[in-house]
Amino acid sequence: MSEGGVANPHPGRFAACPSPEGGEGRALSYEAFLRAKIPLPGAAELEGEGALDASPWLKPHQNDAEHWLYKGKRRALFASFGLGKTRVQLRLIHRIVKRFGGRGLIVIPLGVRQEFTRDAAIMGIPVTFIRRIEEAAGDGVFLTNYETVRDGKLDPALFVAASLDEASVLRGFGGTKTFREFMRLFEPVRFRFVATATPSPNDYIELLSYAAFLGVMDVGQAKTRFFKRDSTNADKLTLHPHKAEEFWFWVSSWALFIQRPSDLGHSDEGYALPELRVHYHTVRTDLVGKVADRGGQTMMFPDHAAGLVGAAREKRDTLPARIAKMREILDAEPDEHFLIWHDLEDERRAIERAVPGVVSVYGSQDLEERERRILDFSDGKIARLSTKPVIAGSGCNFQRHCAKSIFLGIGFKFNDFIQALHRIYRFLQTREVEIHIIYAESEQAILRTLLRKWDQHKAMVAKMSDIIREYGLSHAAMAKALERSIGCKRIEVSAEKYRLVNADCVEETSGMEANSVGLIVSSIPFSTQYEYSPSYNDFGHTDDDRHFWAQMDYLVPQLFRVLKPGRDAAIHVKDRIIPGGVSGLGFQTLSTFSYDCIAAFRKHGFAYLGEKTITTDVVRENNQTYRLGWTEQCKDGSRMGFGVPEKLLLFRKPPSSRDNGYADDPVRKLKKWYIDPVSEHVDEETGETIPASPGYWDNPDGYSRARWQIDAHAYTRSSGDRLITADELVGFEAADVFKRWKAFALETVYNFEHHVAICEAFEERGRLPSDFMLMPPHSRHPDVWTDITRMLSANTLQSQRGAELHLCPLQFDIVDRAINQWSNPGDVVFDPFGGLMTVPMRAVRFGRVGWGVELNHRYFLDGCAYVEAEARKIDVPTLFDALKAEAAGRVADAIVGQGAARIAAE
Repeated sequence: MSEGGVANPHPGRFAACPSPEGGEGRALSYEAFLRAKIPLPGAAELEGEGALDASPWLKPHQNDAEHWLYKGKRRALFASFGLGKTRVQLRLIHRIVKRFGGRGLIVIPLGVRQEFTRDAAIMGIPVTFIRRIEEAAGDGVFLTNYETVRDGKLDPALFVAASLDEASVLRGFGGTKTFREFMRLFEPVRFRFVATATPSPNDYIELLSYAAFLGVMDVGQAKTRFFKRDSTNADKLTLHPHKAEEFWFWVSSWALFIQRPSDLGHSDEGYALPELRVHYHTVRTDLVGKVADRGGQTMMFPDHAAGLVGAAREKRDTLPARIAKMREILDAEPDEHFLIWHDLEDERRAIERAVPGVVSVYGSQDLEERERRILDFSDGKIARLSTKPVIAGSGCNFQRHCAKSIFLGIGFKFNDFIQALHRIYRFLQTREVEIHIIYAESEQAILRTLLRKWDQHKAMVAKMSDIIREYGLSHAAMAKALERSIGCKRIEVSAEKYRLVNADCVEETSGMEANSVGLIVSSIPFSTQYEYSPSYNDFGHTDDDRHFWAQMDYLVPQLFRVLKPGRDAAIHVKDRIIPGGVSGLGFQTLSTFSYDCIAAFRKHGFAYLGEKTITTDVVRENNQTYRLGWTEQCKDGSRMGFGVPEKLLLFRKPPSSRDNGYADDPVRKLKKWYIDPVSEHVDEETGETIPASPGYWDNPDGYSRARWQIDAHAYTRSSGDRLITADELVGFEAADVFKRWKAFALETVYNFEHHVAICEAFEERGRLPSDFMLMPPHSRHPDVWTDITRMLSANTLQSQRGAELHLCPLQFDIVDRAINQWSNPGDVVFDPFGGLMTVPMRAVRFGRVGWGVELNHRYFLDGCAYVEAEARKIDVPTLFDALKAEAAGRVADAIVGQGAARIAAE
């Protein structure tokens, strides 16, 4: 919500997206538009505060952190263990309540209430712990546990300010889904904060969820902005290498990482961590595989790290050996306080049987009893505490009386491990810390994964600390560092048949001659769906559809200007899926991207002529989005939509003369007439016998009536000829099934139930793929193209060369049809978003002049090589060439065989 209480439909960096029109009717320059993209929300800071007073109860680094959080209104504090997040939050929420009135809320994990109440008493801040909203009488600062909010006993909307202490504890409530839903409850709260020590470096979704909670950027927008898409797993996030620096700058604009006071320029005196000793204890396991796979095969050396089920089974099987090792460690130091971590209830019961006097904390206990036991161990009243990281791994401070802990096993969750470790290894710990990790021989892979994630965690916090040390808390300094991502050094590669430019397409098209292009063919960026380069000039580097079309408003008028009067622009588009979190509806919907494209081109003078529908693979689409899943269809079919087709939109620049609508330079075709054959006959006037003559074409290179009928119908079949790949040399089974099904589907009367039965028969035999649609429905309708070959694109060449694939390649079939139908030989065919230069390459192949502009330098260089190869007509073997060679070889072998037989007979 905005401060005035009005919902912002697109929360994030561009609360007010710039458009080509500036204030008071002044045009906003393109450069100013690009600079407005720098992703720092510094403008959201509180105004009129002046210098903030320092609290005598806070140390210098704590005062700095509290001031930064307060001025930002919605920010995160990721401070290392023991740096004083508790006091910072108390001061922060108390300051806001004093100035703005109302109630302030701090949500805390179980077992840390005493830490907050102690510090609040020292600082003179009155706080009240509540378990339901009825207990919150009047204004002030209130504490509550996460369980209270989760169970609906308290409405966060009734508070003016809220801070989540150790918010990663939400993972124990059911994972990412609950994590996000919980955070949405706080949307109406004006001042929102997060304070935790270990945002997971291995699960970016946690950082993105914090950003969404703070109102910085929606999770879906951040995924698109910074991460690669995985066609097999919609939730797998891989940070773009060229986006890494920008991503961490963005994070540091709303989150403060502090590892030590010197990160903010203060003394580290009193903040030296003691030595940490980690002991690894391996227990033997049965190395002969006990569990068979579906085929009845067992592994000689089973890998129990392969899945959660296998890991849990191994934990049960090795429990006696691990308990024995734990007893050995405890018996060696009987007077020491030990914190024992476990994951399974069977482990807890085994610990209770093996360790006299141990006190357990577990989920089914009364909350008050759980908290009492945790506080007793913290105060040294209990010598041995057994619990799970998800219960007491966050927020609790045990360093006063404990310096030793045992992990009875290891698991996949790094965040649980690192939080549990730092309950005793933290600032203000005065003794050497010893950690004992017990694991089975078969869990080596789990241990390696844990250690790798630990290294990643150290690298992440070091990166953030470096940024803070270099730029301080100044957004202006960070913005200056990011400015170097604006602009592109122009590079041109040209010859008689092509001109390729590495540049910003708006700036390049603005310098082109008016009325110089015969045809525009382009697959424009699909708004924020993809980013193709690290530059802010990138059209994919926008916040939402409105911001994307604002940038297109600089390009479309230039496309109109350079196109010849009466000529066409063929624009490839696809409607985009809107996540439920972005729309606020809770389920996925579709954007009107294709219709917005029509409106944008018409706004700048283009006439709309129509569209062609290009079907896509619904199975592959679902793997990318989880939108049309079989399981979800079974749960609730009302949420299901349809597969999203691609579209080719056709626009035309009106001709200079409106008399007949013909282009100033028409796309002419010389007719190719077929002259019917003549039989032998007698000329009536002369009586001469005229001999018979065969039929013939009067202009073999012309345009025939037959070809016109196929072009007009627009259902042109793909030739299927493309560059051969190594995989296709192995076998053609799936392709053969697809082709046979297509022939059957188009040649017979369609029967839906028969279609289902055929697919079910394949599924029964285990031959129905889950990663693509083997037998899709095909259409005879002229406005639907079901025959576009997905693999027939420049990415085939990229794959063969081991080069970077284009995020959204344009298929050759689409380009070829547009070029041949809507341009003349010798025309300039232009693509402002050249990518791998598919359009210029195909234009050269068909006797046109190919022009292309591309911002991404690597795509540009690869595209130049392909266009140059086409211009030189380098002979590259194709799929059909291989088939022809194979057939010729069989004929040759037969001839040789016949010759050998004759020689033998003679």
